[in-house]
Amino acid sequence: MKTINVALLGAGRMGSEHALNMRSFPGVQTLVVAAPHTPSAEKVADLVGAKHVLSSPEEAIERQDVDAVVIVTPTSTHARLIEHAARSGKAIFCEKPVALDLTETARVLRVVEEKGVLFQIGFQRRFDVGFMAAREAIQQGTLGDLEQFRAVGRDPAPPPIEYLKVSGGIFLDQAIHDFDAARFLVGEVEEVLAWGAVRVNPEIGALGDADTVTTLLKFKNGTLGVIENSRRAVYGYDIRTEVFGSQGKYVIEALPKTPVQHYGTHGIHMDHYHFFMDRFAPAYRAELAAFFRVMQGSSETLPGTFDALESLKVGIAATRSYRENRPVKIMEIQEGVPA
Repeated sequence: MKTINVALLGAGRMGSEHALNMRSFPGVQTLVVAAPHTPSAEKVADLVGAKHVLSSPEEAIERQDVDAVVIVTPTSTHARLIEHAARSGKAIFCEKPVALDLTETARVLRVVEEKGVLFQIGFQRRFDVGFMAAREAIQQGTLGDLEQFRAVGRDPAPPPIEYLKVSGGIFLDQAIHDFDAARFLVGEVEEVLAWGAVRVNPEIGALGDADTVTTLLKFKNGTLGVIENSRRAVYGYDIRTEVFGSQGKYVIEALPKTPVQHYGTHGIHMDHYHFFMDRFAPAYRAELAAFFRVMQGSSETLPGTFDALESLKVGIAATRSYRENRPVKIMEIQEGVPA
């Protein structure tokens, strides 16, 4: 089996996580780590034994000995790096989103499709054992006709304000994972109605963003849904999903960090996850493993260009609904975007 040589573009916390995971994949080698901040790139390279450190992601992409790129750079760089990699014939794994603008996203993804390279967008919940089991059961008809969907996504604390300034807002940064999970489990969304408020930090409101939101969804198959998101949950990372049908329901609960429960004078206590990367650590590993299996010949389905575009549409529709205080059909969002 030929070794797959990988260029890791980005050396932050997610880059480190992916690099450590790739270290244990058979037939996969992190050959290059590229990041503008050379000390960070050197640290990750030392961690995984990468042979080369570069300050230019573009230079890494252009190397003839690189087969695939894993993009974990700031969002504003994703589109140009994806396009560069596609035109260079590299397989591409990229953390969400491709871009915050639908027209630019569609344009770049057309290049990916025209060049025929493998592309995967980083929606890790699709590789979580709970979400995968629920989807399989739903597709087998275990729940009968789907009727309702519900999700809760609350982070323990807001990200830094400097990050929020370029995040695209809560619907495109945080809630988009719930929108994609909804599509993964139930199907395509037809219409959304979103409300938002500033209940956590006035500085977030000053950016024109919200920190507390609720989104109603109408799916094309008639299912109705509601998603609640917050930038703050003092008790830890809170992620729960429920799909209800005519023959029952599936619930993906917030998992305890350990199976240990403490019974005492103050009641019953258990450890909760306080960070999404801890809760979904196995899923982050699984999504990358699937990417490389497909490179090695597996026929499994990955979240690709279609999912990157469709989940972004739902996020943009929710943002517009919140700002204009009205329901928004997904069809409105795709109008004016070249096919």
